[in-house]
Amino acid sequence: MLTDEPSSRRYPKTERSSPPASCRTGSIGLLVLLTALIAGPALGQTQPPATGEVIIVTGRGLPEALGESVYDTTRIDRERLTESASNRLEDILRDVPGFQLFRRSDSRSANPTSQGATLRALGGNASSRALLILDGVPQTDPFGGWVSWPAYSPQRLGLVRVTRGGGTGANGAGALAGTIELFSATPAQLRGIRGAIAYGSRDSLDAEAGLGVSLGAGFVSASASYARGDGFVPVVEEQRGAVDRSSPYEQTSVSVRAVAPVSSTIEFQSSGRWFSDNRERGTAFSGISTQGLDGAVRLVRNGRWRWSALGYVQTRQFRNSFAGVNAGRTSVSRVSEQHDVPSAGYGVRAEVRPPLGKLELRFGGEWRETEGETRERFNFQNGAATRSRETGGRTRTLGAFTEAAWQSGALTLSGGARLDRWRISSGFLDERVLATGAMLNDVNFADRSGWAGTARTGVAWRAADAITLRTAAYLGWRLPTLNELYRPFRVGADATAANARLAPERLRGIEAGVEYRPTGDGRVGVTVFANRLEDAIANVTLGRGPGVFPGAGFVADGGEYRQRRNLDAIRSKGIEVDGRLDFGSWSLAGGYSFADARVDASGPALPLHGLRPAQTPKHSLSSTLGWRGSGDVRASLSARFVSSQFEDDLNAQRLPDALTFDATASLPLTRALALEARAENFTNKRVVAAINGAGVIERATPRTLWIGLRLRD
Repeated sequence: MLTDEPSSRRYPKTERSSPPASCRTGSIGLLVLLTALIAGPALGQTQPPATGEVIIVTGRGLPEALGESVYDTTRIDRERLTESASNRLEDILRDVPGFQLFRRSDSRSANPTSQGATLRALGGNASSRALLILDGVPQTDPFGGWVSWPAYSPQRLGLVRVTRGGGTGANGAGALAGTIELFSATPAQLRGIRGAIAYGSRDSLDAEAGLGVSLGAGFVSASASYARGDGFVPVVEEQRGAVDRSSPYEQTSVSVRAVAPVSSTIEFQSSGRWFSDNRERGTAFSGISTQGLDGAVRLVRNGRWRWSALGYVQTRQFRNSFAGVNAGRTSVSRVSEQHDVPSAGYGVRAEVRPPLGKLELRFGGEWRETEGETRERFNFQNGAATRSRETGGRTRTLGAFTEAAWQSGALTLSGGARLDRWRISSGFLDERVLATGAMLNDVNFADRSGWAGTARTGVAWRAADAITLRTAAYLGWRLPTLNELYRPFRVGADATAANARLAPERLRGIEAGVEYRPTGDGRVGVTVFANRLEDAIANVTLGRGPGVFPGAGFVADGGEYRQRRNLDAIRSKGIEVDGRLDFGSWSLAGGYSFADARVDASGPALPLHGLRPAQTPKHSLSSTLGWRGSGDVRASLSARFVSSQFEDDLNAQRLPDALTFDATASLPLTRALALEARAENFTNKRVVAAINGAGVIERATPRTLWIGLRLRD
């Protein structure tokens, strides 16, 4: 409901030329955190263990909880993280059954706003429906819910753990489809000097350098990564025109991390990260820029009483320009521009695990707030904007969780619950005529709040030495992002209106599985699942141009008008298979997902009833055959298949299936130096990533070859 609430609920108009106050506060907080980062190792020197024993810092949080073993989980180890063909985290995550981004393209060519992560075909829009965390800190963009993948170099990570299914309350709110946990590499994995440089197709460069050293009783690591390339032409060859050109990218990331013992049982951890991501989408006026600065501190106690306490802050600055191309693709012009999108996310979380014998109890709480706005120029005439838009707000969640697990012999039981108080506030929309300053829209949206409860429970039974049976049920939820609530957008001729009345999404799910472990490291897991996502947020088609539509303005002939709406539900059921087997110097790892997802819809969205959600394939398959010879010679061959999926909610535009192959090889030249070769999509398969309303087809990464050197201390 729209109201005429006092303007004090929005950011003061005199401050809109600079980031919101909370973003500036976040930057100050980052300075404090980075100061702590520098001071961290000194703690290890001032608090030596009283007994004189040697303390080994780990850089990790609390150990994996006993209850995690009853849920459907896939792990990606450091070897796989550091030996992929693309050296891109989002590409490595495609090994996980059911994982997908909204688009098939990666973070070198896709618009960042289409880079949200989801699982089990619960997609339908570009916001993440899976909770992504790094060392306990949520990583989705505070304003839009997408993920800035270039910020996460796989070389800095030691482990990735993906748990499918909602309700993982101890990790935070928003674990609707599941949780993707990123763990920084341990001091033992980062010790010494390391570096790599590779040259690739289309004048591409991929470089990384790092250093890890002991300092007192603690440890400090620093690393930097850099990637650039001329890029490829996104539009397929037969449809290109004079305006189409390559899509260059340039991406930089710097990370510093410190770990130090405070006592014989308490470890202090601090981290800071800065990244910059610049891309172009293949025409003039299509540049995109993201910058981010993150900081976090964490205390972890391992002993009889285990606990952790975490505090973090994130700031983002985003810019995005949109181009309009005529039907013959002979001319291009700017149609809108997000020239300034500041946002911030910050929070604290604490967890306690008391000593209770066979019963493992974990409980704690979390507070998280996001705040941001988008400042735009649009309705360009003769190359100049005629109107401006400023819109945004803030969201807040405050939650408490508890979970218990018990193991006796072959039986493991787990159950937990979380309760969150959520609030959406300070929402506003301000649209003006630039030439005169005349107000077109001046709206303060009503504040809203509510309660959301989530839970999960499961049981695992080791039926034999090598066979474990398990089953689980769970509830999950997700709050709409500020982008979904307040920002309308355009892609080509298509326009999508925002919806400040969106309700939170809620999920109910069940699963059952069996795991077979024929050897110590080998395993094969099979899981069947059924999920129902209620109030699923989707971009719903409501009309077609030419015409003027509410919240979007004029839509030209051939363009489609959509609005973000809550569907009745998305139902997804299917099966997932993943595993790894070792045969001497050979290894085989792979995963398969079948997900039959359908929309339940009524009212204006009734035409969607029974259709598949947009951008959700029914089948996906990945496999990697690896070989390690004498002298640490290595090679691997990976295959990925994704079945056809629909570009749009009406299932009118089908993206064909795609089978691609990657390969890697490493040949040591000396003890510390190795020659590496990598090949992405080496058969040069056309992978269709998008089809716009006018039928223009965009592809994902073509064949890309790399050659380089890697230094290992």
